[in-house]
Amino acid sequence: MSLELMDVVWVSLWLFTLLNVVAVAALSLVWLERKLLGRMQGRVGPTRVGPFGLLQPIADGIKLLMKEDIAPGSSSRVLFFVAPLLVFVPSYMVWITIPFGRDLFVRNLDLGLFFFVALSVLGIVGLVLAGWSSNSKYAILGGFRSAAQLVSYEIPIIMTILVVAMLAGSLSFRDVVLAQDVVPYAAVQPLAFGVFLLAGLAEVGRTPFDIYHAESEVVGGPFVEYSGAHWAIFFLAEYINTFMVGALGALLFLGGWRWPVGDVPAAAGVALFLFKTYAIVAVIFWVRATYPRMRIDQLMSFGWKVLIPLSFAAFVVTAFQMFYGWPIWMLTLLSLVILVPPIYIQLRWQRTPAMALAKHYAEIAVAVHAQPRPVPVAAVTEAHAAPGTEDDA
Repeated sequence: MSLELMDVVWVSLWLFTLLNVVAVAALSLVWLERKLLGRMQGRVGPTRVGPFGLLQPIADGIKLLMKEDIAPGSSSRVLFFVAPLLVFVPSYMVWITIPFGRDLFVRNLDLGLFFFVALSVLGIVGLVLAGWSSNSKYAILGGFRSAAQLVSYEIPIIMTILVVAMLAGSLSFRDVVLAQDVVPYAAVQPLAFGVFLLAGLAEVGRTPFDIYHAESEVVGGPFVEYSGAHWAIFFLAEYINTFMVGALGALLFLGGWRWPVGDVPAAAGVALFLFKTYAIVAVIFWVRATYPRMRIDQLMSFGWKVLIPLSFAAFVVTAFQMFYGWPIWMLTLLSLVILVPPIYIQLRWQRTPAMALAKHYAEIAVAVHAQPRPVPVAAVTEAHAAPGTEDDA
């Protein structure tokens, strides 16, 4: 067997293994989300299928595969069935260059960060195509919303990735992790870390940024006409992207498999990396259980007026620190100085009036008290008219 054929077989084996690993990770997030939301909302979550409900995601997948897969009669069938793949394939292909450990990856690309950015934006095409090919007003509206939202929030993500690349001096994921042996970039550049988490939350369409498929507004958005296996592909891609945001946060800002323990055995490094990834994912689920959905105008204003300026500020501050050779603690200080004003404005000028209004409504609300059910008059009359034992005697 030639060397080229062996290389193809080896890469194919790695891709097949990676597909299974990513799919299992997505299914684990389905179970984890239900358990965490159940705990936060006073429920128990999945318990019936398998021990601790661990097989519930598999049961859901089998149910979706057994459902009838239909398409609207007026839709463009070829594009309608291709659109889910255009969403899923980019979310899977980016994992080719994402490492789980020092030597655990399919390909260690020197331009790994660039490869990720180039592929991740292609999922927008699938969402827009899904809405347009459905020939439904709600689906088209959801597709337009997805394009506006995802394009807007790609900018702060790209800027924060540039900040990390500047600090590490490389576009390779492995070099970025190795550069965080002493201090993670979340401590060096907390502004970029916060912007990345918020923008990543919007990129995967999780609450409170689930605008383009909001059930109460556009009845499911670009997915409204899908069912069965094709809807399951969209569902799987969403959880793969959620896991990807957690993995990127662990690699770019939390030191991946090295910080704070340094060089450890491969198994321990993978476990540390997965722990950080699932911790970020748990925060994403926590946000979903806490905050309501934003309006479309609030979402776009938050992206263009808050996150994008903050991402550019993080880029400029990092450039100044590197150009003038300031100490690294100066970059952390400047990031915190820039981050404090928007947090204060949110808590003091925006959140406080809303909380006061909610308190006012709670005070003037009509209290409802349970009253004993009145006994009907006819029943009372019949009870008195019924003959007793003494009268009969």
